[in-house]
Amino acid sequence: MSEYEESTTVPAPLARLITAARTGWLVALVGLLLGVGLIAGLGEAEHTTTPVEQLAAGSDSAQAAQLRDRLPDKDSSTAIVLFTTEDGSRLDRATLGGLAKAVTPYLPEGATRGAPAVIPSEDGQAAIGIVPIDTADASETKEKVEALRADLATSTPDGIRAEVTGPAGIQTDLAKVFDGANTRLLLATALVVAFLLIVTYRSPVLWVIPLLVIGVADRLATVLATHTLDATGIPWDESTTGILSVLVFGAGTDYALLLISRYRDELRHAPETGDGRRAALATATRATAHAVVASATTVVVGVLTLLLSVFPTTRGLGLACAVGIVVAAVFALIVLPAVLSLFGRWIFWPRVPHDGEPGADTRRSLWHRVGTAVRGRPGAFAAATTLLLVLLAAGLGWSKLGLPRSEQFLARPEALVAADRLAEHFPAGASDPASIVTTADAREVTAAVKDVDGVASVTPVATGGGVTELQVVLDADPASPAAAETVTRLRETLTDHPGSHVGGSTAEDLDTGDGTQRDRLVVLPLILALVLGALVLLLRSLAAPLILVATVVATYLAALGVSWWIFAHVFGFSGIVDSVPLLAFLFLVALGVDYNIFLVTRALEESRSHGHREGMLRALSATGGVITSAGILLAAVFAVLGVLPLVVLAQLGTVICVGVLLDTLLVRTVLVPAIAWLMGERFWWPRKV
Repeated sequence: MSEYEESTTVPAPLARLITAARTGWLVALVGLLLGVGLIAGLGEAEHTTTPVEQLAAGSDSAQAAQLRDRLPDKDSSTAIVLFTTEDGSRLDRATLGGLAKAVTPYLPEGATRGAPAVIPSEDGQAAIGIVPIDTADASETKEKVEALRADLATSTPDGIRAEVTGPAGIQTDLAKVFDGANTRLLLATALVVAFLLIVTYRSPVLWVIPLLVIGVADRLATVLATHTLDATGIPWDESTTGILSVLVFGAGTDYALLLISRYRDELRHAPETGDGRRAALATATRATAHAVVASATTVVVGVLTLLLSVFPTTRGLGLACAVGIVVAAVFALIVLPAVLSLFGRWIFWPRVPHDGEPGADTRRSLWHRVGTAVRGRPGAFAAATTLLLVLLAAGLGWSKLGLPRSEQFLARPEALVAADRLAEHFPAGASDPASIVTTADAREVTAAVKDVDGVASVTPVATGGGVTELQVVLDADPASPAAAETVTRLRETLTDHPGSHVGGSTAEDLDTGDGTQRDRLVVLPLILALVLGALVLLLRSLAAPLILVATVVATYLAALGVSWWIFAHVFGFSGIVDSVPLLAFLFLVALGVDYNIFLVTRALEESRSHGHREGMLRALSATGGVITSAGILLAAVFAVLGVLPLVVLAQLGTVICVGVLLDTLLVRTVLVPAIAWLMGERFWWPRKV
């Protein structure tokens, strides 16, 4: 037995226990029943995300939200009903009276005493009604706003368009994005995985087994992750479980592809008996475990760095993904081989592997021919590939970071369309006012901020518990740089009034930008250091880990550069959502290193018997097909995030999809082998192979 085989993660007795005739069925049954039992018995933990949990901890807007919780109406929100004439004509007095009757039933008793129910615009072509929405959570806000929209559709006079916007309207439309989202996402992911498994295996039966096992792992991961988050008090939101599901399906299926590919190869050297088949499966499990555990470790270490984020829900995403990867690896290395042990070679039909057939490492496959070409001129291939990555990354020079909240839906909902129309007739900030929450003297604060450049009006809207909330309508569009400058001036003015904080979407967007910049400065270097450390321990080398990490970073920059052209010129996005570069970096570095791990661990194994140059060629030949299949599958799975109409998920899926394809088809196939052949055995320094 080689030193490599002795270092594999799954001991021989455990591998035999998983695959033996007497125990394999029991391991499979217990694994699947335990998973299904926990899914049915526990179910997903429930959590209602509060506004504070989505803001940067300690930021001014987060402090405003915390202070607002002391108000008696802390759970209230505001809907703005915009009335406009369909033909662009002016609203006469009789029509305004009819609109007032349409809005009055939704106002608190006495709210119109001394004030009109609707406020006409100066040009007379529009009017607005301010409707308080008293709710306990986002779900109830959604129900009340949808009821308001339905009622307005029947009570509004003919020729008048009624639309609901404002904070409550925008919150409702955001919540509607996730109606049935997890089901749609899971179904789309499963269909993509099933299709690609069928194409990969070209078998009408084999694809069902990994899909079933990873499907159970996916649901179990969601259950365990949400309960872990609930137990640790770390919040999460709807997007957390969506990203988690995609990650588990993608990584778990990659692990399954690696195992089944190695199993197929081992069957070509195994006697045509039941014991021979199970011995081949045990050997494949042991050999695959080394790469899978190393891969899972780097991903877990990487995603756990998100626990250092200033955003509570981002911390939740990191912990959830760590739990998910552990579940995926356990199911791929224990449950999957146990299930495979129940079926004979026929499961591969019509391409059944038999004893004596040439293995993937020796056949003159496409990957063998590519490897031979690269080995012949490694310097030219390394230079050309590096130049291509640099050119692809050049798009970053034109990219813009930051996307206004109003542009973060793929399809613009009613609330955002109405906000744009409202800005044509009223101060642009009227659709989404800023707020000042203060424990200082409200009159002094009002006097101090009403003359700040860019402020249209300041109105007290709530008081209690020693806290006052002031509504501040800005002259500029809430998503514009001018509005951000006004918020900055407000904060500078309020330094003379301790206990005063600025909230609202403009302030939150400013703080989100600052928070994500801080996360990038802290988390990105840590991810690199931890992944590099994991590779050093795995490979017992310094040179190879540095090269592998450098190639993955180059892939990330190229993917972001290409994606910017797609965002700007295909989809028409004005910028990249602040959180996308960090999350894309995390997943691309952690997952991108996976494919290099699969390649170099096999190269180490082959080099023991065939030397460095031949060992790398045999490794590329053996892993080329499975890693390419795994990469295409993972890229497609992340692209599925686009089924949700949120720009942040579509952008994240696009960057990861492009990056994984570049890594799989270019970096791992050409660049890494070329560098390895250029350096010779120094590639493994200080390790000797």
